[in-house]
Amino acid sequence: MLSDRRTFLAGALGLAACGRKSGRIRLVLGDQVHLLQSKAEAAGALGDLSYDVEWANFVGAAPLLEALNAGAVDTAPAGDLPVVLAASAGVPLKIVAGSLSSTRDIGIIVPGGSPIRSVAGLAGKRVIVSSARGSISHYLLLEALKEAGLDRREVDIGFMLPHDAAAAFAAGRIEAWATFGTYQIAAEQHGARVLRDGQGINTGLTLIAASQAALDDPAKREALRDVVARFRKASMWSQAHPADYARLFARQTRVDPKLAALIVERQNPLLIPPDAAVIQPLQRVVDRFHADGELPSRVDVASLVDPGIYPA
Repeated sequence: MLSDRRTFLAGALGLAACGRKSGRIRLVLGDQVHLLQSKAEAAGALGDLSYDVEWANFVGAAPLLEALNAGAVDTAPAGDLPVVLAASAGVPLKIVAGSLSSTRDIGIIVPGGSPIRSVAGLAGKRVIVSSARGSISHYLLLEALKEAGLDRREVDIGFMLPHDAAAAFAAGRIEAWATFGTYQIAAEQHGARVLRDGQGINTGLTLIAASQAALDDPAKREALRDVVARFRKASMWSQAHPADYARLFARQTRVDPKLAALIVERQNPLLIPPDAAVIQPLQRVVDRFHADGELPSRVDVASLVDPGIYPA
């Protein structure tokens, strides 16, 4: 995995350099499981550009934000806490947009035949979290354990990238898995049971982060304004045409059409500005995570926002 990641970072940095040499601005747009790319392409939102676009797909927030830190991508759509933790660790980024999905789109799941029937039943068990410490799945697990009256030390917590965890879960090598999105839905379709979803715990927020280097470059900043406006139009189109979007998503990602319809049902949010509707609920979660000892210092979410990219 590390060698693959290095290969990608080198390739993406090379693409960015080629874009500069050609005289046209090149944006390298990060993505997870092709969700943003498929929506933009389904809506026809990226035609007639005055700049070049390259897509870089990742299996989770951790490697995507690592690529943002390395300068290999200019944007990174990721869950709320991973973005904040990356910023608190020194990754130079700003939040430029957000979206709000169903909090059912994250859950602690077990195989269909598992004897575990509740979060309390995780005592003494090993739970795998995707994709890393500080992920939205990690936060769900910690809060669900508190809710069930369990100390986190009563559970053996491990971390795996989602695609690796998905294979291990399908092979019966994972007792319980805290995961999200496409991975969760696919597991549910194969019989997995949800012990606890994110309702009442997670915000449901996905953020689009942009690198500070891209924001500080006047030409790239203008291109970012344009592409975020196009993402917003794509989100409006997909909400107005969910069935059409689901068909195109299935075709572009080669997932089963029934699975695509479920993914679109849970992951078809409108792009929103990074205003109080994003900042306030995220600040509450960040403060709670800090109180749990998972953040070394308190983070002021408002200081991580660049409000000048989202279209007026």
